[in-house]
Amino acid sequence: MSVLSRRTLISGLSVTGMTCLAGCANRSTAIDPIYLRQAVQYETTERPGTIIVDPSNHFLYHLQGGGRAVRYGVGVGGEGFGWSGIATVHDKHEWPDWYPTNEILLRKPEIRSAHDQLPGGVGMPGGPENPLGARAMYLWQGNKDTLYRIHGTNEPWTIGQSVSSGCIRMVNEEVIDLYESTPVRTKVIVLASRSA
Repeated sequence: MSVLSRRTLISGLSVTGMTCLAGCANRSTAIDPIYLRQAVQYETTERPGTIIVDPSNHFLYHLQGGGRAVRYGVGVGGEGFGWSGIATVHDKHEWPDWYPTNEILLRKPEIRSAHDQLPGGVGMPGGPENPLGARAMYLWQGNKDTLYRIHGTNEPWTIGQSVSSGCIRMVNEEVIDLYESTPVRTKVIVLASRSA
């Protein structure tokens, strides 16, 4: 009889946890392994700690220095919803509330019924059913909110796809990892998508 290693047990529990966080038993939560977190070579002149998002290839790179980065798979904006530029992480929230924009409400009026009156307005309280997932980092340019976020998702099967309303979505377990190592005021570079 084989003995499970601590790493195998923790990895198994992590996958189980991601499945539970998904909030949808009818969809496959399988993610192509290429989109799972891994250390990679990434040559750049940017400083360690900087985040670079490559929407065309569905990757986010957290620079570590010495030509190394931690690469994460992401889901990005669908056609017409992409954004590119340089921003900073203005603030961060665990299990954030979600306040959909008027544009989202016009496109998806059926989601209004899932919203409550919250301290910040009409929205959805944070939790496993919330589309922002376990963590969110809010991207600003100067004193202006870009309305784009790096956040978790309750739809892990969308990682590696261009389906969101423009935000950068990650598997909850991985956005927690990035959140813990990313201070406020971190520089974020979102490259232009080839389809833009």
